[in-house]
This record gives sequence, structure tokens and C-alpha cells, in this order.
Amino acid sequence: MPKTKKRTRSDGAKRVQRHRDKLRAMGLKPVQMWVYDTSRPGFAEEIRRETQRLANDPQEKEIMDWIEKVADTTGWK
Repeated sequence: MPKTKKRTRSDGAKRVQRHRDKLRAMGLKPVQMWVYDTSRPGFAEEIRRETQRLANDPQEKEIMDWIEKVADTTGWK
């Protein structure tokens, strides 16, 4: 039976693992987030359709006014 070579991590993989370990030690955890594929055909048209539906919605205006009132944008550019 042939001996199999034990697989070792590359220097890059070790560096990434050390970085992740450091972040975990700081109390952080990795999170995977799925977002819309903005390059998908039809995406821009759908966003345009949805924003047009909200343009004259009184509840949308009320919500946006509230967000502007409570948002702390100090230091934003």
C-alpha cells in the first residue's frame, strides 16, 4: 500500500487562520451574508419598478423622514 503524503497548509492559509483566530479571540464571529446579484439580467429594472412603487407611498415618506431625523451622520462624507 503506497504512503499518502500528509497535506499541509500553505503559508497563506496559516496566515488567514491566525487572523481569524485573533478576531475570534476579540469576541467576533464570521457571518455569511447572501445579497442580490446586481449583475443579473433584469435586476436594475426590478429595482426601478420597486422604487417607483414607493415614490408616492405616504408610509415610505414617514419612515424616511424619521430615519433622517434620528440618523447620526456626523463625520460622513
